[in-house]
Amino acid sequence: MHRLFPDDAVVVVGSGNPVKLAAVRAVLASVNAAVRVEAIEVASGVADQPIGDDVTQAGARQRALAALAATPHAHFGVGLEGGVVRTASGGLRTCAWCVVVDRAGGEGLGGSLSMPLPERVAARITAGEELGHAMDAEARTTGTKHGRGAVGILTAGLVDRQRAYEPMVAYAFAPWLAPEFYAPSVGR
Repeated sequence: MHRLFPDDAVVVVGSGNPVKLAAVRAVLASVNAAVRVEAIEVASGVADQPIGDDVTQAGARQRALAALAATPHAHFGVGLEGGVVRTASGGLRTCAWCVVVDRAGGEGLGGSLSMPLPERVAARITAGEELGHAMDAEARTTGTKHGRGAVGILTAGLVDRQRAYEPMVAYAFAPWLAPEFYAPSVGR
């Protein structure tokens, strides 16, 4: 058990998406299985299909802050946001970001899930579709973003969306997992 995650710790995720919730639960269960993870639907404050790392990070940050503000008994707020980034060649790649905030104003950031998107999918997004809907149409399926995700389809199941999100959740919790490396320097 990590000393910064007591048995009564509550972490609130700013989304009802089961994949995002499962990713946070999986990471925190390895730290302390007694930590309670809750979900609350909050707005990201960005477009349904964020474009650019900065915009996607802002959406994750807004979700984390809004979730923590709406849940007075929670110790941490977590926001996860998936987006796309235009590449130098004109195509699109995926991006995903996690922001964790605490009541003292601390913040952690973790990113993951960067892979090029097929031209047909990129064209649909450029035309105004969300990545999940574009993948649903191209893969002739439904519920992509609440299940295996674009990454699951494009890697033929080798990596699904939850497993892709877990590292970024761990990265975002790093300041609380290894605080001795993130504390302000004294006497420098």
